Amino acid sequence: MDDLTYTLRQLCQRNRDGSHNTQADRMRSLSLAARQLREAGFRQMKASSLKGKHVQALLERWQGEGLSSGTIKNRFSHLRWWAEKIGKSGILPADNTQLGVAERRYVTNISKAQELGTGLEEITDVHVRMSLQLQAAFGLRREEAIKFQPNYADRGDHIALKGSWTKGGRERTVPITTTEQRDALHAAHRLAGTGSLIPANKTYIQQRHVYDGQCKAAGLSHMHGLRHQYAQSRYETLTGWKSPAAGGPGTAQLDLSQRLADRHARLQISHELGHERVQVTAVYLGS
Repeated sequence: MDDLTYTLRQLCQRNRDGSHNTQADRMRSLSLAARQLREAGFRQMKASSLKGKHVQALLERWQGEGLSSGTIKNRFSHLRWWAEKIGKSGILPADNTQLGVAERRYVTNISKAQELGTGLEEITDVHVRMSLQLQAAFGLRREEAIKFQPNYADRGDHIALKGSWTKGGRERTVPITTTEQRDALHAAHRLAGTGSLIPANKTYIQQRHVYDGQCKAAGLSHMHGLRHQYAQSRYETLTGWKSPAAGGPGTAQLDLSQRLADRHARLQISHELGHERVQVTAVYLGS
């Protein structure tokens, strides 16, 4: 292992920001950057050596590879983390457009919503089945649904998610508004008791592998689509009409009062899904 990769690993181990998935993604991204910098001829680097010329070399390579603006933005978020941890935040501008990285396009108006359907019957692991039901009922991410502790989360009229379960470590709440949600929580209580939906004899990573294997065997793929379905259902409940991605009217077709309702619904759904920016709801709802 070269010095740069080794010292980046040390940096990541000393600064465990975010969820387990976030940390793993960061380490993979920084290891890739280290290898690509070495291939570009920068062979005597350590984590503390990062300079603007290194950032520029990576940017030129990634753009030359034809990577999407979203992928490049994700990689730059890891570079910013690296620069911040070594006290060199000023190396990278805060705005990606200054680097020539196009704004990510969120709007497709093509629905990616997905329901569990009969595929759930093919899931033989009771903990995985429960995690999927919670994903569908509350729009949870995979990690949140696997780490879910009903005894902690259930607050009567809402669920509370720990930062250690969520992307970016951001705690949040999701309201309980349907009998399906309450039924799912009752079932989760019965299964997990005072624990989580990770069996006592497994780690999170082991249970995530079980989850992935069970979904694949049952023909269930892209289960992130359960969040899309949740968002679209919530939008219809909050506004009274379907979202653009689900076949409803586009924003330009709404009158003033409807636009206000649309804005309020998107803010609410953004919070429930754990996003900081309302623009991201266009991925789920269209525009």
